Amino acid sequence: MGFFDFLKDVGADLFGNGDQAEELKGMIDTELGDKIQNLAVTVDDGTVTLSGECDSLATREKATLLAGNVKGVRQVVTDKLTAPDPEPKDETVFYTVQRGDSLSKIAKVYYNDPMKYPVIFEANREVIKDPNLIYPGQTIRIPKNID
Repeated sequence: MGFFDFLKDVGADLFGNGDQAEELKGMIDTELGDKIQNLAVTVDDGTVTLSGECDSLATREKATLLAGNVKGVRQVVTDKLTAPDPEPKDETVFYTVQRGDSLSKIAKVYYNDPMKYPVIFEANREVIKDPNLIYPGQTIRIPKNID
């Protein structure tokens, strides 16, 4: 996972007049707490670079999505954001929300059951605050293993 591309004009309107890297770092710290040690964030012309040590691959993915789903961010580089190797069953698919999508519609496609939308919601709690409020262009995680 070296870098991810995002839609620059879509996402949370986080950046004000302050230091963008500090604003982004503060948001990631707030959402993920002590799950990332030595977190460092840089922002350069829409490209965010993250570094630090994550407690899991899921945390690394969530940090990437938190940074990428911010208006003004077009790319997130994670080469220096480390995480333990995942178990093979823990592979994740990334999905970009399309117009007309809902979590239940996405769950129907990936799990053959629209009622499994809470699995997707829980996997994305840091970037989706309300399961009824997702937007086109937002990138989310779709866990493969939902036992």
